[in-house]
Amino acid sequence: MHTDSPLLPARVALVTGGNKGIGRSIALQLAMRGWDVILTYRSDPAAARDAAADIARHGREVMTLGLDITDSASFAGALDEARAWLRSRGQGQQLDALIHNAGAHAPAPFGAITADDIDLLHALHFKGPLLLTQALSPLLADGARIVTLSSSLTRHTAAGSLVYAAMKGALEVMTRYLALELGPRGITVNAVAPGPTQTDFFGGAVRDNPDVQRYVSDHTALGRPGRADDIGAMVAALVGPDNHWVTAQRIEVGGGILL
Repeated sequence: MHTDSPLLPARVALVTGGNKGIGRSIALQLAMRGWDVILTYRSDPAAARDAAADIARHGREVMTLGLDITDSASFAGALDEARAWLRSRGQGQQLDALIHNAGAHAPAPFGAITADDIDLLHALHFKGPLLLTQALSPLLADGARIVTLSSSLTRHTAAGSLVYAAMKGALEVMTRYLALELGPRGITVNAVAPGPTQTDFFGGAVRDNPDVQRYVSDHTALGRPGRADDIGAMVAALVGPDNHWVTAQRIEVGGGILL
């Protein structure tokens, strides 16, 4: 990984789902540390523009890129746009970090799970990230960082999250295999697993429901739910130059939920 200097280009990260919640925090935390950012969004371009404006206020370059992780056929066109933006910067034409953040929960109790639920979560949390990484691999610099966003639900259980947690489990296995396959290029691949976090996720329950907040606080060693910036700061630190010897790891960032 290179560092910022008058002679070297700024590092560039691509963050999927970077317009809201944890993804937005990741993008901003990276910008605060001197990264330029490509942030993708599937819907709500206004939120993407707002996030981009915040990044620009930190003096960093930013591109917003419409990208549906569930539609792998659209990747080629989106990546052409990313390449054009990288060329337009007049600096390096490579990515130094790829953050797989985009996702959804689609909760359903056993007995009410549908094939559509499985297909959606498989596409969002396994198929899409795998094929996007493969498509982006020629753009990844040697020594780049990849981070996948998993969940504390791969360690503990919660009714209604069977499919979601299973697909995040598959993502964690993918993370280890990518670490092996990309290791010869000096590329590290790690999973960050948030605990309950105050975002729009799961209908905003952790953020907005006092009963949920109380339960989470009572069952978390550090005594409160997570905040988006707790996760964003961890990801930003993990892709930094000091963590070049950490790979194939699952790092839970949940304040000690359900120990």
